[in-house]
Amino acid sequence: MTSTEQVPAQRAVTSAPIAEVTAQMREIGATLPRQDGVAVFNRVYLSVTEELERRLVAGHFEDRAATGELGTRFARRFLDAVDAEAAGLRMPSCWRPLFRFRRHPSIHPLQFALAGINAHIGHDLPLALVDTCRAVDADPDDLEADFERIGELLTGLEERIREDLMPGPDLLDVADPLTHLIGSWSLERARAGAWVSFRALWGLRVCGELLEEMAEGLDATVGMAGRCLLTPLWH
Repeated sequence: MTSTEQVPAQRAVTSAPIAEVTAQMREIGATLPRQDGVAVFNRVYLSVTEELERRLVAGHFEDRAATGELGTRFARRFLDAVDAEAAGLRMPSCWRPLFRFRRHPSIHPLQFALAGINAHIGHDLPLALVDTCRAVDADPDDLEADFERIGELLTGLEERIREDLMPGPDLLDVADPLTHLIGSWSLERARAGAWVSFRALWGLRVCGELLEEMAEGLDATVGMAGRCLLTPLWH
């Protein structure tokens, strides 16, 4: 289910441009209620992918082909989770909390956004990196510089998310539990952990069963963190 090649629900990956996956995310956003937890994450992720597309066109990355490949493979793992749920198929453990609690009235939109980012960065990104290295015949060191450039994009986005979705000053007393919860999670640490997980998975790529066990353990651990991020806080 967490194979570094493909999960069963995944569509075949091609060299399709980032524009294709952004178009699919716009379609998802158009069909879901704005307050739906998956819709909240989708809006956040769409803005990231659109910015990545702009930077690819502008020549911001050392290896535009490899970065485009990574961006497409990365996005498709979220899109495949959406497809799996629609088809009634089993999805990776990391995504289940967000899809299960997406309509819970006592969960704040910021929690939905962070739970989706946690699943996507903590689990999907390491696997997408492995698949990208295989696809473009590269080593981890070949992707590291552009991985850091993508990290700069994500860090700026996290700041905007917190500004846009955090309650206003008049709600700070009520929001104390939310402030505590989101303070326990860091995009910078998650991104650093994703790179370490990628290196470990890459090192195990010839180990077959051990590689699958590592990927499954990563999926379960990220899913557990996501469930904690979605602790209901409102009454």
